[in-house]
Amino acid sequence: MTKENMEEPNPQRTPSRESGPSGLNRVRQAAKGDKKLRFTALLHHVTIDLLGSSYASLKKRAAAGVDGMTWEEYGEDLERRITDLHGRLHSGAYRARPSRRAWILKDDGRKRPLGIAALEDKIVQHAVGTVLNQIWEEDFLGFSYGFRPGRGQHQALDALYVGITSKKVNWVLDLDIRSFFDKIEHDWMVKFVEHRMGDQRIVRLIQKWLKAGVVEDGRWFETEEGTPQGAVISPILANLYLHYVLDDWVAAWRKKAARGEMIIVRYADDAVLGFQYREDAERLLEQLRDRLRKFGLELHSGKTRRMEFGR
Repeated sequence: MTKENMEEPNPQRTPSRESGPSGLNRVRQAAKGDKKLRFTALLHHVTIDLLGSSYASLKKRAAAGVDGMTWEEYGEDLERRITDLHGRLHSGAYRARPSRRAWILKDDGRKRPLGIAALEDKIVQHAVGTVLNQIWEEDFLGFSYGFRPGRGQHQALDALYVGITSKKVNWVLDLDIRSFFDKIEHDWMVKFVEHRMGDQRIVRLIQKWLKAGVVEDGRWFETEEGTPQGAVISPILANLYLHYVLDDWVAAWRKKAARGEMIIVRYADDAVLGFQYREDAERLLEQLRDRLRKFGLELHSGKTRRMEFGR
């Protein structure tokens, strides 16, 4: 265990100065140096300064959650509010509020649920996500591009272009996971979080957000599975879930089971895999269905395709 990971913060230090960027850098270096290290003291990295910068990072025109609080209104008394939030977070008095459910029209005419979190939940989720990313960014694999710092759609497309032009790709699997964000199993999510998180305060925060539920038309609904699309923490947790369910498994399959060359590019719950041989594509697809089923997921039959590909 590293010294930084084991020591509790000095109670005499000013809360807003307990842990600056150098502290987060040490967390990242520890995560990089030991891939099996479980971090037992992380919450003290969520400082007043980090909460303030997280507030500043939020979308200023975003719709309000169940608290009715807008970004501008919260900022009218920002220093007092952030200090109070910091105190509640570290004393255990912080309570996650349910998301307000809204519906977004999709291209096919169906509607997709969107969860709009309360403003303070957004702030805390952003701050905690900043800390967790120091660890998980050292674990996530190179072919994952969605919702990661410094990565996006263009990098994913560039990687796909390089893969299909530099490798022997004759068959392509275009994968789409059905209702992924709605089907994430909470028990598995907590197990994946605890691979690296020994700080139960962080684990309990994540459980609070998963179990907070949603409010629609004035009624509260329990969330027994899934993570709200629209919540700040959801993309980070989604990447963690798919890291263990899909990425690690596919990387091992490519090394141990593939007969020919193989590429993969994943962006959130969509992935494109390229194969030299049709037999590899068919075997992986069959085994992947069983793999996903174990974790409560399934491929979308209408959007998942196997295609012959080549010059």
